[in-house]
Amino acid sequence: MNHAFVTALAGAGHTAESLAERLGLHPKTVARWANPGHIPQSRHRATVANLLGQPIEALWPDAVRRREPVWFRPWVDIEREAVALRAFQLAWVPGLLQTEAYARATFIGQPLTADEVTDLVAARLDRQGVLHRPRGPLYVVVLDEQVLRRAAAGDRALMAAQVAHLLVCAELPNVQLHVVPVDTPTYPGLDGPFVIAELRDGNRVAHVDSQARAQIIEQPSEIATLERRWERIRGEALPRARTLELLREVAAAWT
Repeated sequence: MNHAFVTALAGAGHTAESLAERLGLHPKTVARWANPGHIPQSRHRATVANLLGQPIEALWPDAVRRREPVWFRPWVDIEREAVALRAFQLAWVPGLLQTEAYARATFIGQPLTADEVTDLVAARLDRQGVLHRPRGPLYVVVLDEQVLRRAAAGDRALMAAQVAHLLVCAELPNVQLHVVPVDTPTYPGLDGPFVIAELRDGNRVAHVDSQARAQIIEQPSEIATLERRWERIRGEALPRARTLELLREVAAAWT
């Protein structure tokens, strides 16, 4: 239990219900902040700290020690609160499913120091905890087959281990993995990767990457467009059993 939060809540004369009312949130959302690893989204954090009369670092030290880039933290907060994540990837294994070696390979060629890479890799691996916690989010992933066929860092052993790791992840009860075969004609996924998150209050937000920047999308009309694209992409993907067969074939091919 996060005793600092519980103590501050009582000391300020608040309950989860009263604090939720001040913030316009569901009481269950506030109650979860008493559990380790549950941190308010960045847009609420300072307000909560002010209401409880405590600095953010006293209530949630992990929020201060975080190692992921500042621009990416709002999405990490959303991942932690999501009940479902639907992800499509065209070029890379998603961060939540990467091995340490593969994660490190994604930073090759970037203007980063060794320490910076170490921090970024550690932050990415830390994010993967959401898939292993009790009642973690349903995580449905669709990959283009080229993701499995392209050697990260030109390292065959690295890829064999990564694909083997995908097979392990696919056995998690809250993970569904599907692959769009390489011989599929042009389809909407070729326009790029995205993730749609469903939150506990029923709202949906999305994360979209481009070469220039990543952005969080909240506009309902844009979410609806991505959801239509998701359904078309998912329709091109292999069913789970055939996907697992393909992963085994690819893993063997890399060894």
